[in-house]
Amino acid sequence: MNWVMETVSQYGYAAIYILLAVGIVGLPIPDEILMTTVGYLASIQTLDYMPSIAISFLGAMTGMMLSYWLGRTFGHPLLIRYGKYVFLTPDKLDKVAHWFKRYGGWTILIGYFIPGLRHLTCYFSGISGMRFRNYFFIASLGALLWCSIFITMGHALGRMT
Repeated sequence: MNWVMETVSQYGYAAIYILLAVGIVGLPIPDEILMTTVGYLASIQTLDYMPSIAISFLGAMTGMMLSYWLGRTFGHPLLIRYGKYVFLTPDKLDKVAHWFKRYGGWTILIGYFIPGLRHLTCYFSGISGMRFRNYFFIASLGALLWCSIFITMGHALGRMT
């Protein structure tokens, strides 16, 4: 994962923002490694700690809002049309939507810390019709916790070396 450190070292906060935004949407970006790398770079004063958290939070929220919008706009029709190819029948989709309406907030908050699930919860929030205000509040809390924890871990590890 040297490319993560090289990219962030060379392009700084812009790289953090862009990599997180596209990583949350679903491109294969190692988000946890990116965050701990950012923390490490802050510990050796290549980056500043608080701006790193702020930019990471904004990048994560951009990706989450884009994923929510894509799910809300295109998700249900696409899943109805193509879901059968990945064993998602309309019956199963209804069950997932019902379950997500009931536990969606917790799923977003906890799912943020589970790679893969983090990406799906954003889309299913939009697909299930979760109110944007609720989604925004829960997603913001999850993103702030996630960014702060992983950047702080990288910062602490960098201080120990």
